[in-house]
Amino acid sequence: MSGTIAELDGLSTEELRKRAFAKARQHGDVKFFWNLLRHLPHADDAESLDGSLGAVGASIDDAVALWREMTGHGYGESEPLLRAAFIDYLTQ
Repeated sequence: MSGTIAELDGLSTEELRKRAFAKARQHGDVKFFWNLLRHLPHADDAESLDGSLGAVGASIDDAVALWREMTGHGYGESEPLLRAAFIDYLTQ
């Protein structure tokens, strides 16, 4: 699922997101999702939320739902930062 930085950089942002989300779900990495949400323009809307919401599965589902709500159909000006975060996570 991972690859070299050059290989990953050639992928679309959406493909990077799918791979990073799959890796984080597989590893139960709630922290990844919450850290990622902080990079979004409306992150202050989610400021009261944290990675300690109940069970790991519920927290990941909550984070993914919030991600979808906050990104809608595009990444906007946050895309370069998000791409870098996805690539960094996938190469770890």
